[in-house]
Amino acid sequence: MKTTSYERIVFGASAVFYGAMALRWYDAQTWQTLAEIWKLPIGRIVGGCLMAAQIAGGIGIQFTRTTRLASIVLVIVYLSFSLACVPGILSAPGAYAEYPNFFEQFSLLCAAIALCAETELKAERATVFGRLAHLGFGVCTISFMLTQIVYFPQTEVLVPRWIPPNENFWAILTTIAFGLAALAILVNVRARLALRLMALMVVLFGVLVWIPRLIAHPEVHMNWSEFALNFLIAGAAAVVAESKLQSIR
Repeated sequence: MKTTSYERIVFGASAVFYGAMALRWYDAQTWQTLAEIWKLPIGRIVGGCLMAAQIAGGIGIQFTRTTRLASIVLVIVYLSFSLACVPGILSAPGAYAEYPNFFEQFSLLCAAIALCAETELKAERATVFGRLAHLGFGVCTISFMLTQIVYFPQTEVLVPRWIPPNENFWAILTTIAFGLAALAILVNVRARLALRLMALMVVLFGVLVWIPRLIAHPEVHMNWSEFALNFLIAGAAAVVAESKLQSIR
């Protein structure tokens, strides 16, 4: 039996965790901006089905026989989640606060598309899907950089004080790292290395920032959702990096 790759384990396990957590608590802190789905007709039912589908997709990508179907399911789920962020952008296009949420969800969609590309039988279609996933994730990485710039004080606060030399240094360094990664991905020079390093950096965010916050305040549901989303994005970067696509070097 083929061993499941580490990137699918991280991405799939995080998808399962996020879906299970959202269905367990069903509140605005765990759903965050995806709570917009609730406003649709029978929105809670639709949202619940999408979270259940996310769980099924996260499990399905672990197995060779079900990867293709599971990746299609995740494309539908993360496309829906991305679209759920659009009303907020359209209602206040000049407010930057709405954009990061969209690009976080879109980065997950890019990973699902990359998985679809790997299982696509038609070479031309696989190439198109692969390029879309590659370039789309590069654009999302620009958003990650801009978010840290726009919310720089909040970024500094997240850095543990015990890490030398200081919070300001690491906030600046990680912002620059996102910018360099975005450049490498979009111009396709050392893109695979950039994606791998970014995945590692985001994993370290989860270990150094969100796990301590979970331990200190497990009652805050947003800590759980941020933890899950953090590792989903890390897994997404790794999935795009390790996808066997000729378009990424």
